[in-house]
Amino acid sequence: MENGAVYNATTEPQTKPSCCPFSCSLQHLRGWRLPTKALQAILSLLAVIFEEIVQNCIMCGGLYFFEFVSCSAFLLSLVILCVYCTNIYETLGKDKVRRGNLWAMPAIGFCFLLASIVLAATSSGSAVEKVACVFGFLASGAFLAEMVIERFHRQKKTASGSSENPGNTQSATENQPLNKQS
Repeated sequence: MENGAVYNATTEPQTKPSCCPFSCSLQHLRGWRLPTKALQAILSLLAVIFEEIVQNCIMCGGLYFFEFVSCSAFLLSLVILCVYCTNIYETLGKDKVRRGNLWAMPAIGFCFLLASIVLAATSSGSAVEKVACVFGFLASGAFLAEMVIERFHRQKKTASGSSENPGNTQSATENQPLNKQS
């Protein structure tokens, strides 16, 4: 018997690389995450579009800040959506993607909220600026809502995990020795 035959039966078969390196799947965006991510991208895109339609501004600094933040938020939401939908998710790993998302969404949400407040304060009052501002507030709400939903699900998961074995006390069978001595 060859040495290779002995070891082949006990090793796991190699996984074949996928035929398409950039395949798209929604398996990591189940439940509430897919609508939230889609809403973030759509609302931030609408904020960018309406901001670009503004033709005249009196105090343009707020508009330029809103333009930068809304465009950045839209692009970052697309990048994060692409990470969740492609093989990059497996390459980076679930923990790194979730941790990055956990930090990025509140940061984007707070920046968007600040930019919307600045735009509302420096707006000349045109209808298009008001609509852009409304979509800015809605988009910041979508980004911040994901943070709230994620924290709620984490607390719910932690609470259900701790109720099964409060205080990490060991049960009677866990206290028994593995080998009974005679």
